[in-house]
Amino acid sequence: MAPLIVHADRDRLAAGLAALVAEDLRAALRAKGRASFAAPGGTTPAAFLSALAAAPLDWARVSVLPGDERWTPPEDERSNEAMIRRAMAAATGARFEPFWRAGETPESAAPLLSAAIAPALPLDVAVIGMGADMHCASLFPGAANLSAALAPDAPPVAAITAPGAVEPRVTLTLPALAGAGRLYLLIAGADKRAALRTALGERDATVAPVGAVLGAARAAEVHWAP
Repeated sequence: MAPLIVHADRDRLAAGLAALVAEDLRAALRAKGRASFAAPGGTTPAAFLSALAAAPLDWARVSVLPGDERWTPPEDERSNEAMIRRAMAAATGARFEPFWRAGETPESAAPLLSAAIAPALPLDVAVIGMGADMHCASLFPGAANLSAALAPDAPPVAAITAPGAVEPRVTLTLPALAGAGRLYLLIAGADKRAALRTALGERDATVAPVGAVLGAARAAEVHWAP
């Protein structure tokens, strides 16, 4: 079971996790000369990403990719790429790997994206968030194509449609996330901690995808603050 690290507040959560991820990336740079990092989308991770971007790293040798993306151009306020770029603006020279492709659909783009990120795999670090419904990245309970995206032999990127979603998505799959050298789950609030307890006790991966990803991970930690 992934250990739970409790932080006193959300500011300390952001700073503490950023310090850990920065050291992981430094270690990868020392060992291989390059590093890869999958960043979470949503609103909670922005402070963490900003703190990470301020770390003294050779960002020009770091590839940054989203853990998932809504199928919308980066000018859209719902774009994860846009949020990640804004939050990590201080990471000068970082190699951002966008997921949205103009003129493509999620289904046609997924194989292209899998090939594009292949040089960055296995990821050195992946940070994911979690919804109260126990989804992570865009691995949503009840989503079309979820079982395929959770399969051990799934390609790195899959097209997926979440129930009730405004737009379709692409997401890193279970093997891509769980295969990271270090996987961190970043959550905040009592509702998320309760959802995590439920997820860790659920055996059906399609009901609690986050539990399946944590259970398959090479090395995982959960970081939480009230």
